[in-house]
Amino acid sequence: MSKQFDDNELARFAQRYMTQWNESDPQIRRKLIQENWAPFGVQTLVDPPAEIRESASQLNFAVPALEVRGHEALDARVTRAYEMFVEPGEYVFEVGAATRLPAGLVGLGWSMVSRVDGSIAGGGYEVIGLDADGRIVTDHQFIEGVR
Repeated sequence: MSKQFDDNELARFAQRYMTQWNESDPQIRRKLIQENWAPFGVQTLVDPPAEIRESASQLNFAVPALEVRGHEALDARVTRAYEMFVEPGEYVFEVGAATRLPAGLVGLGWSMVSRVDGSIAGGGYEVIGLDADGRIVTDHQFIEGVR
């Protein structure tokens, strides 16, 4: 059974989700992941970047969905995204609209925004399933237009 959020809880959840991706302190980032995600939580990158699809295609593999599971793997995933995009000071991740979806799911849009001029360099959409405590069990990530 998944947790149902009221509008205020939904907005707070969306902000907590995005905060973990922008957090500079590794210990705080790890704590946020443990608070936000169920211990067995999984994030699936549904449509990987073109270079990954091309590499798989060259090896005659179908387009792979990429998946990380559990707090340790999620910490590595979030940390690497932070190191690549936020730490150099070029971008910050910003939360967009969060919506309730059928079957107790949450939809969450986000953008990767230039710190220099505020332009949007990319973004995506998450389809998130929660447990009864409001922690993420599944997160299907769709990335759009990252430059």
